Amino acid sequence: MTQHAVGFRRYVTTTAPFALALAVWFAPVPAGLTHEAWHLFAIFAAAIFAVIIDAFPLLTAALLAGSFAILSGTLDPAKVFGGFGNASVLLVIMAFLVAQAVVKCSLGRRISLHVVSLFGKSTLGLAYSIFITDALIAPGFPSNTSRGGVLYPIILSLAQSSGSEAGDESRRRLGGYLMFCGMASLSVSSALWLTATSANPIGVSLAAEHGLKINFGSWLLVASVPTLVTIGLLPLFLYRLFPPGVTNTVDAPQAARQALQAMGSLSRDEKITALVFGLMVTGWVFAGPLNLNSTAVAIAGLGILLATRVLTLDDINLQGTTLATFLWLAVLFALSGQLNELGFMGYVGERLATMLGNVSWPVAYVALLLIYIIMHYMFVSQSAQVLALLGVFLDVGIKTGVPVYLMGFALLFASSYFSTLTPQGGSQNVIFVASNYLTQRELYRLGLLTTVFCALLFLLVGTPWILWVGQ
Repeated sequence: MTQHAVGFRRYVTTTAPFALALAVWFAPVPAGLTHEAWHLFAIFAAAIFAVIIDAFPLLTAALLAGSFAILSGTLDPAKVFGGFGNASVLLVIMAFLVAQAVVKCSLGRRISLHVVSLFGKSTLGLAYSIFITDALIAPGFPSNTSRGGVLYPIILSLAQSSGSEAGDESRRRLGGYLMFCGMASLSVSSALWLTATSANPIGVSLAAEHGLKINFGSWLLVASVPTLVTIGLLPLFLYRLFPPGVTNTVDAPQAARQALQAMGSLSRDEKITALVFGLMVTGWVFAGPLNLNSTAVAIAGLGILLATRVLTLDDINLQGTTLATFLWLAVLFALSGQLNELGFMGYVGERLATMLGNVSWPVAYVALLLIYIIMHYMFVSQSAQVLALLGVFLDVGIKTGVPVYLMGFALLFASSYFSTLTPQGGSQNVIFVASNYLTQRELYRLGLLTTVFCALLFLLVGTPWILWVGQ
């Protein structure tokens, strides 16, 4: 391809999001929507489209979208800037900063060496250890972001100790595979336990309004078969989809044990970090019963690490990847929330769902579920989509004859596993995305294929199981 052709192709790619924004902006506003809701949709859709086609990085697309939403008068500045004070956004950044202590003091390396000594004969073994660990700790964490803060430093240390570096194209794939396994495990384990994410209780309360009563035990019973089957197959699927390069590490367990001996006993900083991290995890686990704020717990942990000089101000200097993550997540979180507040999400969901009013219930069931999943491209929060759409889709499903327990559980489980659809599809993803082991194009490709794989398993395995146990 000539230089002229490359330049022209880049020009088309760069201008395409602006063309889309203008086309939607000046299109007639659908009845039932305000001008503000329609114009915000034009801005948000163009920003997401720009990232998908790799016209701009997430940060650039988010900043352009946020600034134009304000300068065009579509949104009040306070509503856009409010994302910078959002507790979920701050929790992501705090977890990312605290994770630096786990790596700096070598506690993460020590933990990773222990994992390697047990499961390190193959990269696939490491991946399964991530999924199993996450599934076991998930019921005690009502926040995917908090759980991601636990997993990320361990996965980062596993990648680095295996010689995988984000900046080295020839050695990053192992780290990229493990990082995406972390994202995928969070999405699937959240479907296994009622208490694994805050979106689940929200969905249960909405389902109760339609006569579906769910408790911790009934959720686990229904979720167990499709979720455990998915956990058993997903690491292997990702292994085939994104080969890590390094596959057999037969000597790794013995080398890990030797490295552990060389490290000796825990250092002062490791002990402090382990204690602080343990207290933070305990605070996150019991945040509900003790009425604790998860973000405040993370901030307190960071403060203790600074006070004890395990971390210094130079270590947490908010620049580079951390600053970029904070900026784009805050803006997109705010814009997505405003789309919901302005009624756009509910409007689209209801219009799409009611189109299926006259079809047979099995067709309606599959179509509603797939539409619900696809619409997650427009959300940067699982809870926001559950609040906006789950009740609408469940109501239409019931009216078309879909059994309430089947439609309800299918939507509830999808609200977890669709979080990998996009890098911004769940705040927990951001920690792993910011590792830079995966490109944006790889993240969208892997996210789409992983979500399709999970949807197929939950349809083929979950549907008959839900119908059987629900009788």
